[in-house]
Amino acid sequence: MQLSVVIPLLNEKESIQELYNWLLKVITSEQLTYELLFIDDGSTDGSWQLIEELSESNPNIKGLRFNRNYGKSQALNAGFLAVEGDVVITMDADLQDSPDEIPELYRLVSEEGYDIVSGWKKKRYDSVLAKNLPSKLFNAAARKTSGLQLHDFNCGLKAYRNEVVKNIDVYGDMHRYIPLLAKNAGFTNITEKTVQHQARKYGQTKFGTDRFIKGFLDLLTIWFVTHFAKRPMHLFGTLGAIMFLIGFGLLAYLGIDKLFINTTARLLTQRPQFYVALTSMIIGMQLFIAGFLGELLQRTKNERPRYLIKDKKGF
Repeated sequence: MQLSVVIPLLNEKESIQELYNWLLKVITSEQLTYELLFIDDGSTDGSWQLIEELSESNPNIKGLRFNRNYGKSQALNAGFLAVEGDVVITMDADLQDSPDEIPELYRLVSEEGYDIVSGWKKKRYDSVLAKNLPSKLFNAAARKTSGLQLHDFNCGLKAYRNEVVKNIDVYGDMHRYIPLLAKNAGFTNITEKTVQHQARKYGQTKFGTDRFIKGFLDLLTIWFVTHFAKRPMHLFGTLGAIMFLIGFGLLAYLGIDKLFINTTARLLTQRPQFYVALTSMIIGMQLFIAGFLGELLQRTKNERPRYLIKDKKGF
């Protein structure tokens, strides 16, 4: 199979049929062998029933239905596990991503040899204050932290080699950082392509402004996972040692000062520096303990299912 298109969705019944017709027109014109995989992330508007009808009319249409809403990252992860195509393209179901971009995305991966081609919505049709400005700030921080010079980390329209999606684990809200996850897995041939962005035609966005706060927190998480997931003691142990030495040094100074210099000075427990030293030593010990616990968890962790699939169609 040449092409797999993974489409996560939540309550997008109004746009599914139109998206399907558009995709079918583009893909058949390119004469590609394909599969369209719809991931229903707990929809309640009848989206799954429409996916079932499409699958019955076209054997290339497949669907997975979650037991409840788990999030876009889990939907993509389930799709990545199921796809069979040599090139995997992800896109949203709200018609804001244009299927007309698929032929060039496919060519860049299959012919140019890129591991990932990330879409860049250079001209957006979203609210400036609600989405555009926060998105620019978020992407600037992501570039600075990750070292990947992509303009639009959160664009849902991306193309991957099959090997890439089979060797990354998308969890939490990490769908924003799939290129970074791939880079950490050794797939470094990453580029971006300017893609057309369209105004939402039906319904309302499923993401609020809190997604940017979560995005920054996830960025910190992935930075930590990248550098210290396999060796948490290197971070917590270093910080703990610094804090403990600061406290111990200050306490030693106070002791020497009391015993040999200012012997008539007030008691150590009456001096604020004593409590600063004591607090630093306690924090240092706690950081050390956190490092040891992290090492133990790293060696004993077990993977657990992150979502339950309620129904399948087309498999």
